[in-house]
Amino acid sequence: MADPKGFMTTRRENAQHRPVFLRLKDWREVYEESNTAEFRAEAGQKQAGRCMDCGIPFCHQGCPLGNLIPEWNTLVWREDWQRAAERLHATNNFPEFTGTLCPAPCESACVLGINDDPVSIKRVEVSIVDRAWDEGWITPQVPATRTGKRVAVVGSGPAGLAAAQQLSRAGHDVVVFERADAIGGLLRYGIPEFKMEKARLDRRLEQMRAEGTEFRTGVDVGVDITAERLRAEFDAVVLAGGATAWRDLPIPGRELAGVHQAMEYLPPANKVAAGQLDRSPIHAAGKHVVVIGGGDTGADCVGTAHRQGAASVTQLEIMPKPPQARAEANPWPTYPLLYRVTSAHEEGGERVYSVSTTEFLGDTDGNVRALRLAEVELVGGRFTPVAGSEREIPADLVTLAMGFVGPEKGALLTDLGVDLDDRGNVARGRDFQTSVEGVFTAGDMGRGQSLIVWAIAEGRSAAAGVDAYLTRRAVLPRPIEPTDRPLV
Repeated sequence: MADPKGFMTTRRENAQHRPVFLRLKDWREVYEESNTAEFRAEAGQKQAGRCMDCGIPFCHQGCPLGNLIPEWNTLVWREDWQRAAERLHATNNFPEFTGTLCPAPCESACVLGINDDPVSIKRVEVSIVDRAWDEGWITPQVPATRTGKRVAVVGSGPAGLAAAQQLSRAGHDVVVFERADAIGGLLRYGIPEFKMEKARLDRRLEQMRAEGTEFRTGVDVGVDITAERLRAEFDAVVLAGGATAWRDLPIPGRELAGVHQAMEYLPPANKVAAGQLDRSPIHAAGKHVVVIGGGDTGADCVGTAHRQGAASVTQLEIMPKPPQARAEANPWPTYPLLYRVTSAHEEGGERVYSVSTTEFLGDTDGNVRALRLAEVELVGGRFTPVAGSEREIPADLVTLAMGFVGPEKGALLTDLGVDLDDRGNVARGRDFQTSVEGVFTAGDMGRGQSLIVWAIAEGRSAAAGVDAYLTRRAVLPRPIEPTDRPLV
């Protein structure tokens, strides 16, 4: 293990956030910048020293990637940062993505967390990868030989990028197609800059280009390139377009101006942060903003509205307020359903639980001015309005952040003729191949809306399936278990 007494002598320390009044003035990551690399290394080393190197490391069970957490914790404690970076990258293509964005089911499964604060795994992870970039240890891994096989990856989110990088390194010629104007999927235009600066994404894309991966943006596969042409030009196809069909709220007043989906609201704000726009066409300045949906996407809308100068921000959630501590039905090492305060919630606003929106109310010009909601309670497995609880709250801008219902059922899936499962996702086998030979799927398109760590894990597994198919090797990646559903 690392420090035999580390878990007794060192307290858990999370990454510190910059003061609210400062970070609301920019779009940079919310984290406090340390003065020196030595300071960051010392902090990471101390936190790594809390790892007990358990005989049964349940953090492995909590991590879909199977990250070798005790190993790189021990190496960090011993100040062998380069080997720690090697072990970190052995299972994870993009640890800076997971280290900043993943809700860390590994930490919830940490054995130390049974009766103490768990190891701050994410903080150590980011410390390692930042040190690796600073020291120049992360370089392109160019294959010694090329197979001559061509693979198309449709979608450039974390699943598509992980699959593409693995296949490029295996010697295949990989082309990644993205219908947006820049590579990254939700990493680019869904995740706000204040949660992960896009410089982290851009340097990985440069690494992948140097390894031979080709990126084509502004291409809507299925429309600009037909499924027939795709199959003709490539030896294999990986569908990694995500679960982008958003859940709507078909209630009276939905057509009013000012009611938008979260993924209509967030991308323009990211373009402002990137310098592509001077001002977002959907702007919260001086407005009463209501965010419907209490998850991470809703929190992203909250933080964005704060930075745009909203007059007020209210986030609505139909579920009851989570508890402060684990419930008996939610034991270790499962991911705990707890009341959490994100950086966006630190910045202000009100969170309202156990409510359902029943109607949007408009003004004479067709703009939303308020919404009517009612308190709800769970009766017989259904949310039922509480009599006499209806009320109105002001709303000049409403964002719907209620999640996604699966992949878009457009021309690509229709023309390919792939089967769908009972949840409307693309069906696949243990090798991640769909019902159509040579067509594979990874990430949310086959799994449904899930976590970034699952997307990367599935991208890697799908790449193993594609490589086995192209080289005709009887090698299967890890099976898809019925329990392989996110615990959040």
